[in-house]
Amino acid sequence: MARIADLLAAGRTYSFEFFPPKTDGAQLTLGRTIAELEPLTPSFVSVTYGAGGSTRDRTREVVTWVRKETSITPMAHLTCVGHTRDQIAQILDDYAAAASSTSSPSAATRPPTRPMPSRATTCTRST
Repeated sequence: MARIADLLAAGRTYSFEFFPPKTDGAQLTLGRTIAELEPLTPSFVSVTYGAGGSTRDRTREVVTWVRKETSITPMAHLTCVGHTRDQIAQILDDYAAAASSTSSPSAATRPPTRPMPSRATTCTRST
């Protein structure tokens, strides 16, 4: 699987982005949809993380499935806000163990009047 940075550096790309499913049925539907899109040969697909990490496990499941069952490069979004450094390290280790090729660290946008929680971390590592 290609690294996203390499794909972007090589020139024009296109991708599909999906929200993680909330139910098992929706996860099956998403899997069928991704399989139907595979012949279009997207550069990669990405799966968002969900507000506050509420669908973290579903994101990991979908990204791992795409990696193992399709020829498409998957990218997992990762929201660092609300997690400790140890939790972020564990999440990244889980992706590495599942052989997921990349992750896309991001931070949730907060209004200026609400400071970032002290547990917030900055993601600098990608698998």
